[in-house]
Amino acid sequence: MRKIEHIGIAVHDIESANTLFSSLLNTNPYKMEEVESEGVRTSFFITGESKIELLEATRPDSPIARFLEKKGEGIHHIAFEVADIKSEIQRLKNEGFTVLNEEPKKGADNKLVAFLHPKGTHGVLVELCQDATPTP
Repeated sequence: MRKIEHIGIAVHDIESANTLFSSLLNTNPYKMEEVESEGVRTSFFITGESKIELLEATRPDSPIARFLEKKGEGIHHIAFEVADIKSEIQRLKNEGFTVLNEEPKKGADNKLVAFLHPKGTHGVLVELCQDATPTP
């Protein structure tokens, strides 16, 4: 794992959260994006070498909607940048972690992503992410 890539925060209203985080971080989001397959709208802020990702549900059956209903607004996940997501998934499976995605899937911000079940990580949903565009 290279670094903390971002911290995901579930919010009910991404526009009001954007206003708050813009004021808090003294910068505007650099990107907003909808990931239809996950039923989520995202907004990204850069802070130092990491990012903050705000997540708003776009449909009531999405993972973010279920999270908000159960736990309310707050930290949803922590994401780690990896060099080779497929080998990292295999390594973590070999270490006994429960991987929720056998194969990486397309996520927001041009990333391939996979998640570890929070029951095996002290209640923290862990996201692995790798740039989807290979570097030359």
